[in-house]
Amino acid sequence: MRLLDVAAVLDRERNIRTVDPEAEVLKELDDNDASYAILSHRWGKEVTYDEMTGLSVMNPRKRDDVRGRDGYQKIIESCKQAKKDGYRWLWIDTCCIDKRSSSELSEAINSMYRWYRNSKTCYVYLHDIDEPAFPAKQDFSRFGKSNGWPEWFSRGWTLQELIAPMEVEFFNKDWVSIGAKKRLTSKLEDITGIPEQVLEDGLVTWFGERPCTAQIMSWAADRKTTRVEDRAYSLLGLFDVNMPMMYGEGSKAFRRLQLEIMRISSDHSIFAWNPKAQLGYRGSVLAEDPSYFRGCHDIKNVKPSLFVKRIKEYIHNGELAVVTKHGELSSFSNSVDSTQLLRWDITNLGIHLSLPVLCNDPRDRYYKVILPCCDCHGILITVDLLQTDEPRYCHGYYYYRPPYPCPEFRSLYLDCFREPEGSHDSRWLEDGAASSHGFTRCGTFPREVAGHTVTFSSSPGDTLIVVVYANDDARTRFAVGLGHYNDKRWTLRSRHTISCGTHLFPSLTTVERTFTFLEPFFMWRLSVMCGGR
Repeated sequence: MRLLDVAAVLDRERNIRTVDPEAEVLKELDDNDASYAILSHRWGKEVTYDEMTGLSVMNPRKRDDVRGRDGYQKIIESCKQAKKDGYRWLWIDTCCIDKRSSSELSEAINSMYRWYRNSKTCYVYLHDIDEPAFPAKQDFSRFGKSNGWPEWFSRGWTLQELIAPMEVEFFNKDWVSIGAKKRLTSKLEDITGIPEQVLEDGLVTWFGERPCTAQIMSWAADRKTTRVEDRAYSLLGLFDVNMPMMYGEGSKAFRRLQLEIMRISSDHSIFAWNPKAQLGYRGSVLAEDPSYFRGCHDIKNVKPSLFVKRIKEYIHNGELAVVTKHGELSSFSNSVDSTQLLRWDITNLGIHLSLPVLCNDPRDRYYKVILPCCDCHGILITVDLLQTDEPRYCHGYYYYRPPYPCPEFRSLYLDCFREPEGSHDSRWLEDGAASSHGFTRCGTFPREVAGHTVTFSSSPGDTLIVVVYANDDARTRFAVGLGHYNDKRWTLRSRHTISCGTHLFPSLTTVERTFTFLEPFFMWRLSVMCGGR
């Protein structure tokens, strides 16, 4: 890896006009031998590799521009802190990687987790914190775009940069230390969802086991990256896999990541994403992006030796709604081969594996497979499949009432190539009646609606649109909820008008309503945010 020479950087800064132009500020070293500090930060206007190496020979005007950037000040302040802590070497991603070289960039991305893990200390620079203390609670007024916490916690790359180093120290915008990871594990777990034990000991030593794939993915579910491919690339080190960078492939990068994980692991929780996906969805058994694992933070794997026992317990307790005849469970138990359970093959037909399968009527082509993983309550995870063409199965969420007959241990080919598909529903939004009474549309939630057509797809979460209307002269507003669920449409309007108080243009009014529907276990809790136009 290429490291900054802390003393050389600071000396050049002090003597920028007289420094030897041949003086080197970067040096190639082995990360396993070097003792170095490392920086983790949110990118802004940064300094590149060629600007850092060529600073002393730049014309004065360009040099002053580079030195005036916030990114350059981060480099200088990081070097000062490293020198203070007794480190000769420092690594910063913006200026230590020559991103003009695709091979060097690929090597850096595949090595980054190891580089952070091997560092002696990691400096986390929180550019949006002014106070001399770590934030004590969520503040949506300051950090509304990052779930109420500093922006650093919402970025994809910073996930591995928090987990990998053993020593992490946080700094505010003025480079005042505001806490260390080891003393903030409880608060960091609240912010990130990462268990304290992982923050203290890392992934490998977590009670002697690694967290399952679905749980690690859940930590990245709400994080963002500038490039869509980086949602996958930023997770490579967390799963100890390597793969070439192919910017431009879009969401295919995340599918490649899942296939690489499968080549080195038999962790079935990788199929446990989005258990409450939209009915009518059909697609690959691989998730489209980490957000599909939202809510999977409590999933754990079940050991193969205990899997059959757990299935039998749930059948006896009625949890899986299975009706069996005498002797069928014993026959099922004898059919389960733990070796086959752990063996996966990625073929041109899909992912070949063996799992217990529940099928009410084979003619319907709908199946439910039982995964050897469970939630925090010990409930086994099941996945709905649709048989598309012999012998392949894809994800196919449906509403089907049990009971099921005794499960069968069956060989399956799971489709990992199919593009997502599903039903779409469009509705015409007629505002005429509202307009005639002086109301105008002032907002929609959770996404913007242009024109008069509201379209619902089978994408996860795309089942509800709330339209808010306002009559500012009457200081009154009301909301209309439009939805699509289980191939059924519904419309609800707030029963009471929403008073906006004494001000003609209030900044914010919030009304909470609960809409309950007849479909089993389905309830919306809706908070309508009504702001001024």
